[in-house]
Amino acid sequence: MVLSPGVYDEVDDAQSRRTLQAGIESGLTFLDTADIYGDGHNERLLSQVLQDHRDDLVVATKFGMVLEGEAAGDVQMSRNGTPEYVRESIDASLDRLGVDQIDLYYLHRVDPATPLEETVQAMAELVDEGKVKHIALSEVSGDELRRANDIHPITAVQSEYSLFHRDPERDILPVCRELGVGFVPFSPLGRGLLTGNLDLEVTDGFRQSLPRFQDENLERNLELAAQAKEVATDVGVSLPQLALSWLLHQGDHVVPIPGTRSADHLKSNLAAADIELDETTLDRIEDVLPYGAVADS
Repeated sequence: MVLSPGVYDEVDDAQSRRTLQAGIESGLTFLDTADIYGDGHNERLLSQVLQDHRDDLVVATKFGMVLEGEAAGDVQMSRNGTPEYVRESIDASLDRLGVDQIDLYYLHRVDPATPLEETVQAMAELVDEGKVKHIALSEVSGDELRRANDIHPITAVQSEYSLFHRDPERDILPVCRELGVGFVPFSPLGRGLLTGNLDLEVTDGFRQSLPRFQDENLERNLELAAQAKEVATDVGVSLPQLALSWLLHQGDHVVPIPGTRSADHLKSNLAAADIELDETTLDRIEDVLPYGAVADS
């Protein structure tokens, strides 16, 4: 998402291609995008690296969030999970990505006006037709996952999850473990709070709209990040590596997707997969950032 316009700052496609290429050369195998990122821009961008590396990469994309235009500078969005839109979306994504099949196809958000079962049934038909290999859901409850999985096996669920956002531990993560469903944490670095280089001057409008980045909340959360960074320093890793390794220690089915524009940051993030945290370190992390510690309301 950070490689496309619309959420954070200006983007540079040439730099983005270099970052993606550097990641692939360093062992990156999983790319996660969505049709709404840059209104199709992100899928077209990824198509440029997929041309030479398709067999080496697992490609995930999402559908179901619809841009409604702009009003006073604010993009308006709705949700669409109708079977007709499922078919329209998959064909458009296949065309933009330049591939014959999507490895993992997500419903980006549940459409409250369309029964979830109808959406999942339409997605299952894409598997039968060979357009999609596996289907997935994003930001669903445990009950919604059970209902969907009764229609067709769900391979993965994607939700925000990090040391700064642990809500999935209360509902969806236990159901994923029970059903054998993979879990893909987005914003695994706390939307920047766990990068170790974010200061009080958060300027982009998106993050300013989130409670954890506002006034006293931000000051409190930066203090927590500083304490976590001390743990990382003692272990001999960076704060982002500690945060990503902690996620990987939550189970083999957990696959975080950190976003970055920097090739160096991407390589550093990938190195987290080889970091082993002992029980003492995991306990220290829990002491610093237990469930509910983050100021987020």
